[in-house]
Amino acid sequence: MKKEDLKIVFFGTPEFAVTSLAKLVDEGYNVSAVVTMPDKEAGRGRKIIQSDVKKYAVEKGLEVLQPEKLKAPEFIDKLREINADLFIVIAFRMLPEVVWTMPRLGTFNLHGSLLPKYRGAAPINRAIMNGETETGVTTFFLRHEIDTGDIISSRKIQISDNDNVGTVYDILMHIGADMVIETVESILDGTLETRPQPEGEFTPAPKIFKEDCRIDWNRSAREIHNHIRGLSPYPAAFSAIEDEEGKNIDVKIFESLPVDNVIIEKNTTPGTIMISGKRLFAATSEGILEILSLQPAGKKRMAASAFLLGYHPVKFTTAQNG
Repeated sequence: MKKEDLKIVFFGTPEFAVTSLAKLVDEGYNVSAVVTMPDKEAGRGRKIIQSDVKKYAVEKGLEVLQPEKLKAPEFIDKLREINADLFIVIAFRMLPEVVWTMPRLGTFNLHGSLLPKYRGAAPINRAIMNGETETGVTTFFLRHEIDTGDIISSRKIQISDNDNVGTVYDILMHIGADMVIETVESILDGTLETRPQPEGEFTPAPKIFKEDCRIDWNRSAREIHNHIRGLSPYPAAFSAIEDEEGKNIDVKIFESLPVDNVIIEKNTTPGTIMISGKRLFAATSEGILEILSLQPAGKKRMAASAFLLGYHPVKFTTAQNG
């Protein structure tokens, strides 16, 4: 079968998925339809927000399906009518069995981790938050339990101490697009080989909620640093700062650096702020953390030096609003 004769239905929502979809289109594959999340309203003006995948699909004249419910009879009937050979899923909802078993060549997923590590909705965030020094992307066939199917291929990258979720996301997004093409090619030419995931060997990567972003200053400087970069630039770790007058403001923190050349008194309360010239430091349960950039509530992101021009912080406390 030629690639232009292989009928593909693509499932995805964010920018991470767009790169792979664009690669398929650019390579001349027959993307018969694109399935993405329904449009939603946001902001005070209730502006209609479309997913990144929909924006791209519309621009390229691809058919777009936006089911509210993935088991809806009209959606299932539409998929059967398309009669695709292969489904590809990237950063989408969990598909019901009636959907992923439909195409004759199966349904494969691109996942942002080295499975079986970091199964779940936030693999890139969780890997960095946990201080991992490597991660990667994996393609695998879907099965009942989430992220547990037979592995097709995987590719590893190193995570540097300067990386955050934004930089790793961009790297994996492009590597993943290449792997999607390689996976489809192996299916087409009959060279596909798979291997089962090891039983009982997995690390969970649950969805990031607001409370997951709150900084606990009773952790070590290294742990807090990993927490910050695992959430930067979005959704961003947050805390609150108390000033000399006892007032609190919530802040998002985007960049930090553990330091070992700042001397503090023993038993200094975690969260205590130290200022040296234009630099902002915070005590933790173990070590000192320099805060490099942050964003006070209602303001723009700024360097710590700019923040100190208008604020006189004393300590980090528990954030009130996030």
